[in-house]
Amino acid sequence: MSGKDRIEIFPSRMAQTIMKARLKGAQTGRNLLKKKSDALTLRFRQILKKIIETKMLMGEVMREAAFSLAEAKFTAGDFSTTVIQNVNKAQVKIRAKKDNVAGVTLPVFEHYHEGTDSYELTGLARGGEQLAKLKRNYAKAVELLVELASLQSSFPGLNVPLLTSSQSWMRESGKSSIG
Repeated sequence: MSGKDRIEIFPSRMAQTIMKARLKGAQTGRNLLKKKSDALTLRFRQILKKIIETKMLMGEVMREAAFSLAEAKFTAGDFSTTVIQNVNKAQVKIRAKKDNVAGVTLPVFEHYHEGTDSYELTGLARGGEQLAKLKRNYAKAVELLVELASLQSSFPGLNVPLLTSSQSWMRESGKSSIG
């Protein structure tokens, strides 16, 4: 221990009480930093795992949706002009919320449906079943995209405070981040 790290105090009972209080405060602060770091690490790993799962599922869902689009175009013909002409406002909308994890605010997106389906009778003459399957598949794809956007937007917002609190905790405990 070098002379710079030493605190010069007069040896008395009052000084001992003050030093004990400082030690208790430092231990409490270190424990709080460790708890925060652990909570952020847990949430970080959950988000990372869910991102990987969602991306894997997204490939399958998009493949299925593209295939159902090809099926619908084959059976019902070109229905894109009908859809484009009848659009006046969106049915699926996104709502932004905030989630709090150990004092860190994370954005969370959720989708919701507003209004009725204006394309219920589209494909009534031919290809109605394929069009219904197409709507279900693309609705599932949009749902997954919103979930993935929510996860990926909260990922960097969680990464920076996690690194900061982990480094503070390591500095307080005297551990090295290298090894």
